[in-house]
Amino acid sequence: MLAWTVDHSSSRHLGLREVPDPVPGPHDAVIQVQAFAPNHGEIEALPSLPDGIIPGWDAAGVVVAEAADGTGPRLGQVVTSLGPDSAWAQRRLVTAESVGTSPAGADPNVMSVVPVAATSALRGLRRLGPVLGRRVLVLGGTSAVGLFAVQLAARAGAEVVATTRNPAARERLVELGAREVVAAPSDLNDDVSGVLDLLGGSHLVRAFARLAPGGTLVALGHAAGEEERFGYGDLFGDANRHDRTLTTFFLGAETGLGPDMTWLATEIHEGRLDPVVGAVRPWRELPEAFAAGAERTYGKAVLTVD
Repeated sequence: MLAWTVDHSSSRHLGLREVPDPVPGPHDAVIQVQAFAPNHGEIEALPSLPDGIIPGWDAAGVVVAEAADGTGPRLGQVVTSLGPDSAWAQRRLVTAESVGTSPAGADPNVMSVVPVAATSALRGLRRLGPVLGRRVLVLGGTSAVGLFAVQLAARAGAEVVATTRNPAARERLVELGAREVVAAPSDLNDDVSGVLDLLGGSHLVRAFARLAPGGTLVALGHAAGEEERFGYGDLFGDANRHDRTLTTFFLGAETGLGPDMTWLATEIHEGRLDPVVGAVRPWRELPEAFAAGAERTYGKAVLTVD
């Protein structure tokens, strides 16, 4: 089969080459990959990966071989899949624990955004607890995870505030459910009860300072590429700043993701959740998509596999 593999002799650290077909174990099904949606973290990690590795966390496709032990998805099912690698290929192995099922006739392009972007937003939002009637800040609102978080938080009854430094993105965020759009946490006109942070660095520190008593900040991403530096007193508790929580998040440590991916796939297919796909390109154009900054558009860049 063909696959994109890590190739450090290339300026993009990638090469499209023939590799052996994946060999399934008794618990593995095989899917024919139809589309995948690269993530910011995958792009960042390429220079540090060994040559020959097939990158890729999430992909959508159809099951072409069932697991020998009878577990997992059935032959012909359309699935979204999540794993530590091997998605940027024509075929990949999946297990019952790593897939969500998609509705019949679902578009694989939009299904490919479910495993990392949509599921991270859903699980991160749950860390905040009930948000009905509460102000929730989505820090990094125009990231793919942020765009899903804005929608899901609004549907859960939150008063959503989103950040972006691009005034042109304001209309898009309001369309998805944001009540307020600001450039930075320092521009907030009132404190918030919860924060979903996709940026990290100084943005995280400033957002934590705007948490109301009892509030929680979930550190979902680090797109800013900065260190977090809390100054003396930033973590003091007083009459106005007490009982606040900062929690880290790693999707790979989450369990039982299949039902959530299935639910998200259905919501997208039925039109109740915007898939936030920003661009669709043939998978052979993967390096060019990176060079064009496709991952920095308002939505996911999706690559279709032939």
